[in-house]
Amino acid sequence: MNITVVGCGKIGQSIVSSLLSEGHDVVVIDKDEEIIAEVTNIYDVMGVCGIGTDCEVLTEAGADKADIFIAVTGSDELNMLSCYIAKTLGAENTIARIRNREYNEKSLGFLQHELGLSMSINPEFFAAHDIYNVLKLPSAAHIETFSTRNFEIIELVLRDDSPLSGVKIIDLRRQHKAKFLICAVCREGKVYIPDGNFELRSGDKIALTAAPSEIIKLLKSLKITQRSAKKVMILGASRTGYYLARMLLLSGCSVVIIDKDPKKCQEICEALPNATVILGDGAQQELLREEGLGEVDAFISLTGMDEQNILISYYAHSLNVPKVITKVNRPEFVPLATGLGLDTIVSPRRTITDVILRYVRALKNSAGSNVEKLYKIMDGNAEALKFNVSEDFRYIDTPLKDISFKSNILIAGILRNRKAMVPTGDSVILPGDKVIVISAEHRLYDLADIIK
Repeated sequence: MNITVVGCGKIGQSIVSSLLSEGHDVVVIDKDEEIIAEVTNIYDVMGVCGIGTDCEVLTEAGADKADIFIAVTGSDELNMLSCYIAKTLGAENTIARIRNREYNEKSLGFLQHELGLSMSINPEFFAAHDIYNVLKLPSAAHIETFSTRNFEIIELVLRDDSPLSGVKIIDLRRQHKAKFLICAVCREGKVYIPDGNFELRSGDKIALTAAPSEIIKLLKSLKITQRSAKKVMILGASRTGYYLARMLLLSGCSVVIIDKDPKKCQEICEALPNATVILGDGAQQELLREEGLGEVDAFISLTGMDEQNILISYYAHSLNVPKVITKVNRPEFVPLATGLGLDTIVSPRRTITDVILRYVRALKNSAGSNVEKLYKIMDGNAEALKFNVSEDFRYIDTPLKDISFKSNILIAGILRNRKAMVPTGDSVILPGDKVIVISAEHRLYDLADIIK
């Protein structure tokens, strides 16, 4: 596909990198000559220096012929106007980053309709939603939801004292009555799609799929459940912090927000009067202790500095805070964080890249079926995808055991008439089903891509 990206900041470059890895032709636009020079030097893209609202700049970049036009500058208004002009020039699909909470809470639907936007994206809101899901089930390191919470994939890190260590998957299924499937294991940076004889070890990160009630049943059976977080401390009065605090307050949680910027503290005080807002430097351990760090159910570090987030999260972890969540945007820092025992990492940058890749693959689908949801799991080393199944799929009503799948592919769930099923070899796929596929080492656009 021909894709134009306006704005080459951190988010923009992350999107460009992912799109190139998928084989798309990308043109970038930015008003900063040095940034354009840097991006075109690093990536195999054409760069145009200029403003994303200039018709001549957009035409030079081929926006009039773009299959997808993406605007992710630091200005919501510029992003929306760029998309509107690109759409008028002839761009097929337009995506704008819109972060301002006033737009997102009051007039987003109206703006999308009037501007002809195919999609608006808000990295901070998506990241906050991811964190909120984990706080409701703190035993998990990460949670993704398929089909209005009827089916979930959760990631767990096996500690040294984990009851799963040394257990074969087939024995685990026999010992516990819950209907679940361990669909992926990440061990020392390598992802495995396990069979029944795969033996789990401490230090493994595992992904399992099931209905939410079955997941809770399994965790209770293993005695590794934690109660939902009710007292939460957030470091950083950022957009993500605002969205997260708002969700938590609406669900009845008590929230403490700490930030050293007086203006941000004032703004979030006015926006969230039920939150406790502390003006202070969260890097000071004494301040954190005074504000009750040792008594909270969860601590979330959301400052703009990855290094600070990691160090302060490690301090909270050392105080045995039940759940610690760390924002880390730079992928090279993730192994450092996990090496320190911080197993729940969030990245607005990676989240938004996943959203865009899902949209791009859905547009590129063939006739058989298409990607409805796509999530990167296992620290980005594998994918979980949900496909809609049409009548054109070749293996309708064929038992899964009779289908020859590619290696490192697993059907992890089938959603039929709002009912979630953990598949067996005798399960079949029917038209109208939604199928959850776990993939390592493969890029899937269509359900047919899983067949040898």
